[in-house]
Amino acid sequence: MKLVFKFLPILALSIVASSCAKEGVEAKKAELEAMKKQLSELSSQIKNLEAEIAKEDPEFAAANKKSLLITTASAKKGEFTHYVEVTGSVLSKKNVSISAETAGRILDVPAIEGMRVSKGQVLATIDAEVIQRNIEEMENNLSLAITVFEKQERLWKQKIGTEIQYLEAKNRKEGLEKSLASMKTQLSKAVVRAPFNGTVETVRVRLGELVQPGTPMFQFVGESDLFIEADISESYIGVLSKGDSVEVSFPSINKTMKTKVSAIGSIINPNNRTFKVEVFLPNLPEVKPNMISVLKIQDYKNKESVTVPAHLILADNRGDYLFTVENGVAKKKYVKRGYTFGDETEILEGLNGTETLVDKGFREVGDNFSVNISQL
Repeated sequence: MKLVFKFLPILALSIVASSCAKEGVEAKKAELEAMKKQLSELSSQIKNLEAEIAKEDPEFAAANKKSLLITTASAKKGEFTHYVEVTGSVLSKKNVSISAETAGRILDVPAIEGMRVSKGQVLATIDAEVIQRNIEEMENNLSLAITVFEKQERLWKQKIGTEIQYLEAKNRKEGLEKSLASMKTQLSKAVVRAPFNGTVETVRVRLGELVQPGTPMFQFVGESDLFIEADISESYIGVLSKGDSVEVSFPSINKTMKTKVSAIGSIINPNNRTFKVEVFLPNLPEVKPNMISVLKIQDYKNKESVTVPAHLILADNRGDYLFTVENGVAKKKYVKRGYTFGDETEILEGLNGTETLVDKGFREVGDNFSVNISQL
């Protein structure tokens, strides 16, 4: 019992100390809440007071605006060139349809679609047995006619016989010679050959098929006399003209070259409101018919233009504008834009080419905003 009574005073002192510490923390929390409330009220009062002063003093408003971190770009003054960029296709002036010139049945078709052939190479053979037999018969008749003519000629030189007999023999021989030549020509037409170096685009006949003169057999495209054809919007009528410079690129072979407009169409396609433009193409071994090309046709050039990055130009109800930097402050400048090509836009009015423009951060700034230019 003595041991229990010995520890009772110590326990009582601990309880009293804990109670006092708890009351001290609660007091500090209450004091913190009171100070936060005072700070909120002061911040609100400060903002209201700043807004009232800013309405009466613009310089104070500009000085107290938060400075935004931005990067800059420069307006440029110099040559600006605008291009019309369209897709064109390589075509050949030697794009022909090869038809049968004699009647008969197809004996052989060595040509296949997509095959490249040389001039004179056989594309197809037509059965010409009847023509061959007629030629053999004609050669026999001609042999006899020549013999008769030669004898009649000797007699005529000896003043034997009549002139009519001599002329009839001569006429028969010459007539048979012409007929034989015609048949041989007809026989040669039984073998269909490539008219020039090129590619067989389409084969329209099959082995064993019967054809007549004029029957389409092949669509054939030559590898020379190539040109590029493209459709241009009618809005460029009068802007483009023959002889204009053209930059041509072929994406499939990664090749670029410069050439000129060789012809301009005079008819508008009612379906897509475009007209045809033909571009001269020199002979290049790697360029083939039907190859896709991209044309950049120059339609405008100004040696003393003011240009800015196109993405920096914004617009409102008043017009186009962008932001410049003057003495650490963003200034809203209204401009009149001209042509745009790539990410460069020509400025016709509003800038002189020496301005510093707000680049990154141009959507966050406003007129007379304080800005801080990043040094990165």
